[in-house]
Amino acid sequence: MSVMRVARVGAAAAVVALLAVAGCGTKADTEDPSDASPGQSRSQASASQKPTSTAVRLPPPHAGFDYQIGGAYPPPRGVRVVSRDRTASPAPGLYNICYVNAFQAQPGDEKTWPADLLLRDHSGEVVVDQDWNEALLDIGTAAKRARVATRINQWIDGCAAKGFDAVEPDNYDSYTRSDNLLSAQDATDFITLLSAHAHARHLAIGQKNTLGLAGQRKRIGLDFAVTEECGQYDECAAYAKAFDNHVVDVEYTDSGLRKALAGYGDRMSIVRRDRDVSTPGNPGYVRRTT
Repeated sequence: MSVMRVARVGAAAAVVALLAVAGCGTKADTEDPSDASPGQSRSQASASQKPTSTAVRLPPPHAGFDYQIGGAYPPPRGVRVVSRDRTASPAPGLYNICYVNAFQAQPGDEKTWPADLLLRDHSGEVVVDQDWNEALLDIGTAAKRARVATRINQWIDGCAAKGFDAVEPDNYDSYTRSDNLLSAQDATDFITLLSAHAHARHLAIGQKNTLGLAGQRKRIGLDFAVTEECGQYDECAAYAKAFDNHVVDVEYTDSGLRKALAGYGDRMSIVRRDRDVSTPGNPGYVRRTT
């Protein structure tokens, strides 16, 4: 279950240019939409609610980081920030980010979603992210966005009830794999709903990848970034600028780690993991910070 997408959306230079226009300087979760929420929301966010992060705590900057969405294990010495799947428990005493697959259905879970909430092409076939065999969720109308958000917000409630500090909604960029059936506006409108709800639960919310939309992050209520291979793809500078250095980065190659550390090792939280984000004891397990 590799977490880095095979296809990248544009070159780094093009993305940085898109950020300027916008006004600015992957898979381990086993989610089941039919799961009952571990906790009930104390404050339900409406579609018109403006996101506010005044009551949330951001990840500490330039901190020891571990990406554990492939399975939880005791954090290595020096780790202060950890990201884990929503089905796991947070690590005591650390800053914990809760991973949620928010824009696509896990393989096999598409059957648990109402049929009309799965994105369909003009022939009525479900649109699938071929890299991960995940059906895209249909967030193309306000009514459907609200219905999908109701389910995702139950998972966010669960993150809050368990004691996580933040949430990481994955596949923000699903619109780029929708055969033009979804737009960037659909994506930002949807994540605005999630941001408002997360903040109502006193959770910070991170933007996962999708650099081309980072220039809108303040307007839609995104607090920090969770990036994959910003060093490898020369994107760290743009993320650091857009998020005021509040960035946690996962690299999957030694060369990417070297590049990320060389440029931003004194500003961002950076870790090298294996692509399957496996656990210690697994033959493929890799975790390095230097």
